[in-house]
Amino acid sequence: MNPRPASVSARPVDDYRDSIEQLLRPLAARPVERVAVPLAVGRQLADDVRAPVDLPVFRNSAMDGYAVRASSVVVAPVTLPLAGVVAAGQAGQTPLPPGAAMKVMTGAPIPPGADCVVPVEDVQAGVGTITIERGRSAGEFVREPGTDVHAGDLLARAGTTLAPRHIAALAAVGLPDVPVFRAVRAAVITTGDELVAAGSTLRPGQIYNSNGIALAAALAANGISVVSVAHSTDDPAEFRTLLAAATGSADVVFTSGGVSKGDFEVVKDVLEPLGGQFGSVAVQPGGPQGLTVVDGVPVLSFPGNPVSTMVSFEVFARPMLRRLAGLPAVESYELPLRNEVARSPQGKRQFLRGKLIRATSADLRALHRHPEAVEVVSGPGSHLVASMAWADVLIDIPAEVTSLPVGAVVRVWAL
Repeated sequence: MNPRPASVSARPVDDYRDSIEQLLRPLAARPVERVAVPLAVGRQLADDVRAPVDLPVFRNSAMDGYAVRASSVVVAPVTLPLAGVVAAGQAGQTPLPPGAAMKVMTGAPIPPGADCVVPVEDVQAGVGTITIERGRSAGEFVREPGTDVHAGDLLARAGTTLAPRHIAALAAVGLPDVPVFRAVRAAVITTGDELVAAGSTLRPGQIYNSNGIALAAALAANGISVVSVAHSTDDPAEFRTLLAAATGSADVVFTSGGVSKGDFEVVKDVLEPLGGQFGSVAVQPGGPQGLTVVDGVPVLSFPGNPVSTMVSFEVFARPMLRRLAGLPAVESYELPLRNEVARSPQGKRQFLRGKLIRATSADLRALHRHPEAVEVVSGPGSHLVASMAWADVLIDIPAEVTSLPVGAVVRVWAL
């Protein structure tokens, strides 16, 4: 399904984001694959996972100490003969003789007949004997089988995005692999004769290509598998070749540059005849945008200025991509402004870059005594990519607002 035709006037931000989400929503129906547990962090479980064994698997010691019968140490201090040593990893099948003690390490099996462990700190060791300073109760410092989880218990639900804590539990019960949804696969194509790779010597008129690296990083940070990053000159034939390779290997393709109204708009020139819809969104930065479906693969086309590319990703693509990856939504919240916004374009929703700050005592009155505020860190220019590195949030200024004073409350979105 191709997106709706672009209207003559600029589309509202939310309306355009809805169109992108509609295109990406079918990607939720992805195949299931089994992935080795060490490689499964960040992946989304396709089925419930249950423990195949009890944890602990066997009775073991919670301390370095001495396994005894509690009945032998009712009256303390008491001296008992030492009957042996059980290390972690040993079978621990030698029974504890009545009235004796066995030294055990943390995690070592509790010998049959013992029902508690006396920590080494509470014991005076002699030659072949130990003296226990105070009495103990049955069960102290003994880990019983299944006290963490029983075989058959639910370890993680389908839909869980696996974090390191889940990986630890899966590994602890001995699972070699788990069923997960295949990650959404994305390809990136940047465009422009002026762009060269980092490390190259810049000739007059050239700039370094940051968009490919930045988009790939943004995709990976939001749970997406980046299968390729390529760059095309403004030659339509080259772009067509790269596009065919991208749509053949990815679930979604991102392009940057070539979408506006200039003379060398290679993305627009190639994709419009394929049904692509290009037009303006009422946003700054990132106004020129394009949506196409090529061979069943959504192609999201962002403008080429670096900040426009990154803001477009954050505003339009990130919400649905995170949902597909099983990651929590990035929620907005409100903060007062530390500095004024002298001008915001009428009719365009502006996303300025902001830095979170702790309010000083001098700020508190202007900030309505709010302990935290947001400070605009650069101008609105879509080329100010280095300044964006200092930002923590996007400041969301509504389309009808043209200026804001210090202390005005604004909505922010974490970057």
